[in-house]
Amino acid sequence: MQVRILGIDPGSQRCGYGVIERDAAGRVTYVECGVLEPPAHAPLAARLAEIGLGLRELIEELAPHAVAVEGVFHGKNARSALQLGQSRGVALMAAGEARLEVFEYAPATVKRSVAGNGAATKLQVSAMVRSLCRLSRAPKLDASDALAVAICHAFRMRALARPRAI
Repeated sequence: MQVRILGIDPGSQRCGYGVIERDAAGRVTYVECGVLEPPAHAPLAARLAEIGLGLRELIEELAPHAVAVEGVFHGKNARSALQLGQSRGVALMAAGEARLEVFEYAPATVKRSVAGNGAATKLQVSAMVRSLCRLSRAPKLDASDALAVAICHAFRMRALARPRAI
């Protein structure tokens, strides 16, 4: 059975999304990715509303079975961390409205799952996403990060499905 996963890299300026499918053997297939970019000059509430609308439309069009979201990290700038939290809330709301199960992964977990190193750079993660999805070129970094979150979930599903030795 194929499972379609929507990965989300939340942000109030740019919200990356990436959709993959995972087959019964655990192989990952690229479906689509992109970045939702509301007008930068718009008030925060308007940007969040546009991101929410965009995510709802993506969920309706692409019909994922699950959503994977990058979790909160500790930022140096409290305002940026708060806005990230608000954007994550919009993503969780869109998934919740669609009655989708949501899985959250810390940035280091995503990097470790995809690039083999929890301290990997964005460019290293992007290169691995390009390779794993068999893409001819790397997507925008926000879209690549979202694909990485979806791939992380696909790999975690595979690990959880393995029979455990007693």
